[in-house]
Parts: sequence; structure tokens; C-alpha cells
Amino acid sequence: MENFIFSLNVTIPIFLVMALGWGLRQAGMLNDNFVTVANKFNFNVTLPVLLFRDISSVDIRAVFDLNYVLFCAAASSVCFWVIWGGTKLFLKDSYMTGAFVQASFRSSAAVMGLAFIQNLYGQSAMGPLMIIGAVPLYNIYSVIVLTFEGKAEKNTDHSGKIRKAFLNILKNPIIISIFLGLLVSLFEIDFPAAADKTIANIAQMATPLALISLGAGYEGRKALAKIKPSFAAAFIKLVAQPALLIPVAAAMGFTGEKMIGILIMLASPTTPSCYIMAKNMKNDGTLTASIVVMTTLLASFTLTGWIFLLKTVGYI
Repeated sequence: MENFIFSLNVTIPIFLVMALGWGLRQAGMLNDNFVTVANKFNFNVTLPVLLFRDISSVDIRAVFDLNYVLFCAAASSVCFWVIWGGTKLFLKDSYMTGAFVQASFRSSAAVMGLAFIQNLYGQSAMGPLMIIGAVPLYNIYSVIVLTFEGKAEKNTDHSGKIRKAFLNILKNPIIISIFLGLLVSLFEIDFPAAADKTIANIAQMATPLALISLGAGYEGRKALAKIKPSFAAAFIKLVAQPALLIPVAAAMGFTGEKMIGILIMLASPTTPSCYIMAKNMKNDGTLTASIVVMTTLLASFTLTGWIFLLKTVGYI
């Protein structure tokens, strides 16, 4: 029961903030223009600053574990390529492909992940290490699949898609922020107190603003028409990925904070930034929003089950 309450306390407030955004939209306080501007602001400013802060504040040299980082990178890669291949075979509507793949493999590692780890272990170095291993690949792979499967790219030649994907990766503000955060950590650069406070204030806006804009842009009737792919993505995200890869992590000897980091990477809800990227790159925002909402609701139950299981067998 304690684990269930803990999971609810993490996931339900997130869902309620999304619901607030939806309610404000219905009341006429928010509109399409707000959603568009907020999504761009989040993608280009607040989310990159959040990741920069999380990584730059950790002494990477002192805590770096190559095997752990490589496992996070390999697990993310396996999930992405297997899901994309399966989606191409089984999903009939090609317009959904990019959104489905991204939302099925990409976790809320930087937002919900760190909250879970810190609630269990306090200030943790393993969360940023997991972010280093997984989040750059989340964004690289998302750019690739959204570029190749985007509505505007269907008539573009193959070499043109590759070139555009490469440029999108180089320009991706989240990838740039992670790289800059690593540099600051490695070279032990200290900012003045005023700069640190400014960075912290901007970072604190990332999650609530992303959730408000997602809720405001949520199209309930259209989402209901896509309930089957949403359930399929939620199953892959919350059940299938951890069921296949957590035993591998256990066999490699990962326990404690590292195991929780891996669990969050594999089984936490789909990150709201998926919605922002899908909308900005001309993919199915309605399906993405539906998957984010569904995984957020179900994660309190599935994560509770995974945490209980891992505690029972002594891995956390």
C-alpha cells in the first residue's frame, strides 16, 4: 500500500495539471495560439534548461559508470528499433507511425524519473547518469522517426530525409543542452549565484508548462478514435519493455539506485515533450497526447507493481 500511495503521489498530480490545462481550454482562457507558443517555448527553452541544470549540477567524473551508461544506451536503442520495425509491419495508418514509435519507447526520464529516484534515495547521481545514457538517444531517435514518418516528408527522397534528420539532430536544443551540461560538469564550471537562480527558475517552469499545454491541446473525441493504438503503446511502454530488459539488468548486477534508474527509463509514462516534438514536426499530436495521458494514468499501478516486485526479490 505504501508503494501504491507513493506512485499515486507522483503520477496523479501530473495528470491533474494536464486536466487543469484541458479545463482552462474549455473555459475559453486558453486557445490554439497559446498551445502553439507554449510548445515552442518549452521545446526551445524550458526543457533544455531543465536538462542542463540536472546534468551540470552532478560531478560526472566522480560517479561515472561506463557499464551503466552503455546499458541505458543499448536498452533505449533496442526498444526504438524493435518498436519501429514492428510498427511498420502492423500499424495500418502510416500517419500514426512516427507518433506511435516515439511515444512507445520514450520515457519521462528527466522529469518523473528524477522525482522517483529522489523520493526513494534522496539526491542521486544515478539519475543524471541514466539521462546521459538514454535522453540524447531519445531525442536523436525521435528526430529520425518523426522526420522520416512526418506528414510533410512522405514525398521527400531518401537522401533528403537523411540530410534533414541530421540537421534536425544538430539543431535539437535538448541534445545541445545535454552536451553543454556535460561540459560544465566535466570542467567544474561554477556560475554566479544570480545565474544559478535564474537557471533554476526557468527549469522549474518546464514540467508544469508542458503539462498545461498538453492538456489544453488534448482533443478528447479525436483521441477516443485512436484508443486501440493508445492502449497498445501504453502496454509496450509500461509492461513489455521492463518485462524484457529488467531481467537483463539484474543479470548484469545492477541494483539499488541503478536499478530504479533503469526501471524509470523503461517503465515510466511517456514524456510530455513527445507531444511537443510531434506537433512541431508535423506528426500525429492527437495520438501522442492520448498516449501521454493514458500512460500517466496507468503508471501509478504498473510502476507500483514493478517497485513491489523489485523490492520483493531484493534488487532495490
